[in-house]
Amino acid sequence: MKEILNYLFEYKRLTLKEAEEALLEITSGKYTDAEIASFITVFNMRKISIEELTGFRNALLRTCVPVDFSDFNTIDLCGTGGDGKDTFNISTLSSFVIAGAGASVAKHGNYGASASCGSSNVMENLGYHFSNDTDKMKKELNQCNITFLHAPLFNPAMKNVGPVRRALRLKTFFNMLGPMVNPSRPQNQMVGVYSLELARMYNYLYQKDDVKYCIVHSLDGYDEISLTGLFKVLTSSSDKMLSPEDLGMPVLKPKDLAGTGDISGTSEIFMNVLKGKGTEAQNLAVIANSALGLATYFPNKEMSQCIEEAKDSLLGGKALRVFNKLISLQ
Repeated sequence: MKEILNYLFEYKRLTLKEAEEALLEITSGKYTDAEIASFITVFNMRKISIEELTGFRNALLRTCVPVDFSDFNTIDLCGTGGDGKDTFNISTLSSFVIAGAGASVAKHGNYGASASCGSSNVMENLGYHFSNDTDKMKKELNQCNITFLHAPLFNPAMKNVGPVRRALRLKTFFNMLGPMVNPSRPQNQMVGVYSLELARMYNYLYQKDDVKYCIVHSLDGYDEISLTGLFKVLTSSSDKMLSPEDLGMPVLKPKDLAGTGDISGTSEIFMNVLKGKGTEAQNLAVIANSALGLATYFPNKEMSQCIEEAKDSLLGGKALRVFNKLISLQ
C-alpha cells in the first residue's frame, strides 16, 4: 500500500487494472484501517477518473456473493448518499410504493456512513432480518414484490471498509459505487447521485450495461428528486432538465424533507408516511421518486399515469400492505 499511496500522492491516476487490483487487496483484509483511510481520502482530494471508478466497480462485482434473480424482472432504487442533506429515507419508501404498484424490487442498501440513518438502519430497526439466503429472498419477491440486499452480507469489501467509513463520516468513492454493485444485477435501475459530474459518469458506465436505467440529480445537491428545484434526469435515450411543475407538483422547502438525525425518529417518519400520516411534502417527494421508478420499470407508461399509480399505492395502502407482509415473513 505504501507504494500505491506515494504514487497517488504525486497526483497520478490508477489505470483500470491497477484500481481493480488495489481494491481487491483491500477486500482481502491485507491493510490496516489507517492505510484504507489514507487510500479512500485520496479520492476526496482530487476527482476520480472513469477508469478508476470502473476498476473499483469491477473489483466489487468480482468479489460479491452473486444472487440469481433471473426469474424476476427486478429494479433497484438506490441513491449514492453523500449529499449531506440527511433526508428521511425517500428511496427506500419509494421501493415499497413501486412494489405495491406491481414492480419487483431488489433493494440494495447499507447502514449510514456519511449520513446518520441509511436504509439498512431503518429496515433493521423496523424488524427486517438481513440474509443472503436466496430461497428466503425469492420467497419475499414472490409474495411481496420486494426483497432487501444488505451490502455487507454480499460484498466483503463493504464489510471491511464499513468501520473506516463510519469513523470518517465523509462521502467517499464507496458512495459512488453502492448503487452500481447490486449483486443481483437487476435489469432495471433508478439511481440518485449527488453531483452532475457523477451523473454523467454513471450515464457513461450504464450505457455499456444491459440494463434499463434512470439517473437523477437535483441541482441543489440532492441524490433524488427533492422537488426543491430543478432536477436532471438521464437515461440511455434522453437528457432532461425538469421542474416540480413539470410533474404537476409544488416546490418544496428543504426542511420539509429532513430526517431526525437518529434511527428511531427517522424510522417513525418512515412508518408515518407508509401509513398515510406523512406530511404533504413527504408524500409528494416519495410519489415523485416512485413515479420515476415506475416509468423506468414500465417504459411504455406515461409519467402522468405513473404518478397516479404511485399515489394509489402510497395513499391507498398498497405500499403499507407490502411492508407488513414482508415483515411478517421474517
